[in-house]
Amino acid sequence: MKNKIVLLLFSLIFFIKGNAQCAMCRAVLESEEGQSAAQGINDGIVYLMAIPYILVGGIGYIVYRKFFRTKPQA
Repeated sequence: MKNKIVLLLFSLIFFIKGNAQCAMCRAVLESEEGQSAAQGINDGIVYLMAIPYILVGGIGYIVYRKFFRTKPQA
């Protein structure tokens, strides 16, 4: 259990620090003067990546709640 918690915390730390740009996008955006466009592209990529995980997690929670909810005694 302790290993799982350490792995989860380690993964979250590197997820926050990670960059989601591909090599070509990074090369083009790093050559520009201001880094605002690069930060915007990176945020957009992370946003597009997170939405499917949130949707699948929500659907999984609904299915879990529907099948494993205890029924009240009559």
